[in-house]
Amino acid sequence: MTQTSGPIVFFGNERLSTGFETTAPTLQRLITAGYTVAAVVTNYEAGKSRSVRPLEVAAVAAKHGIPVIVNKKPGAIIEQLRGYNAPIGVLVAYGQIVPQRVIDIFPHGIINIHPSLLPLHRGSIPIESAILNGEQVTGVSLMQLVKAMDAGPVYAQQQLALNGYESKQALTAALLDAGSTLLIEHLPAILSGSLTPTPQDDSNATYDQRITKEDGILDWRKPASRLEREIRAYLEWPKSRATLGAIDIIITKSHVVKANGKPGNIVIIDKQPVVYCGEDALAIDQLKPAGKKEMTGEGFLAGHKSTLNLTT
Repeated sequence: MTQTSGPIVFFGNERLSTGFETTAPTLQRLITAGYTVAAVVTNYEAGKSRSVRPLEVAAVAAKHGIPVIVNKKPGAIIEQLRGYNAPIGVLVAYGQIVPQRVIDIFPHGIINIHPSLLPLHRGSIPIESAILNGEQVTGVSLMQLVKAMDAGPVYAQQQLALNGYESKQALTAALLDAGSTLLIEHLPAILSGSLTPTPQDDSNATYDQRITKEDGILDWRKPASRLEREIRAYLEWPKSRATLGAIDIIITKSHVVKANGKPGNIVIIDKQPVVYCGEDALAIDQLKPAGKKEMTGEGFLAGHKSTLNLTT
């Protein structure tokens, strides 16, 4: 088992995309590999609401007797962080800018797992953006944290080929697994100083617009291929919402059909509801009507066919 010359401070909650349900694999793999984790610092408080998911990293930390510090301003706990005498920090989805004076506490800095092939997709939605853009390759970067957003030099990267069917949840899990593997592989060399990071080419940097709740409203004037990607990218949040007939629904799975008609009109093809789009049409495989459980498109038709104002 590997040991560091001192403990590690872990920053973040490992939720790399909105709505992602993590098992905190990076924190668990650090512990399994024999690293001592002095503390977990997160800006997310689980709260008491039924709708708020318990914090997975907190559960892992509690299991191993690791203290959890909930703090939205890490600059306010500098003395506490210094007290750990940690040579390095590891950050996975912290969600806030970490001040340089906090980074400087650690002799080897803070290592960040970022789910894109930097300098592409800097910012908070690299996973959603890779799906929305229909990219064939994405990946994960092991980066030295700096104050500027996702601009630090990179220690290592791992590419991941995409097949065009990934959901946000599945892609996030795959990238987090790849990132934690990359960290465990290269952390000893980072700590020994034998691995130095390579500066990013800022001229090739791309930044993505933040997703809003309104982005989840499906616009049937768009090509069906674009809407199918939105449905995969917006799972859990902001969710892909539409109205079929007079029924509000959330679409969770779909596929493109080669058919043409007036955007927004509904037909039945192979026992599924199909909506014409600006280009081709979208077959609804699975959906969730307001106030009901998720069901298949065929199951939805069985109870609502008469309300849909179908196109003949």
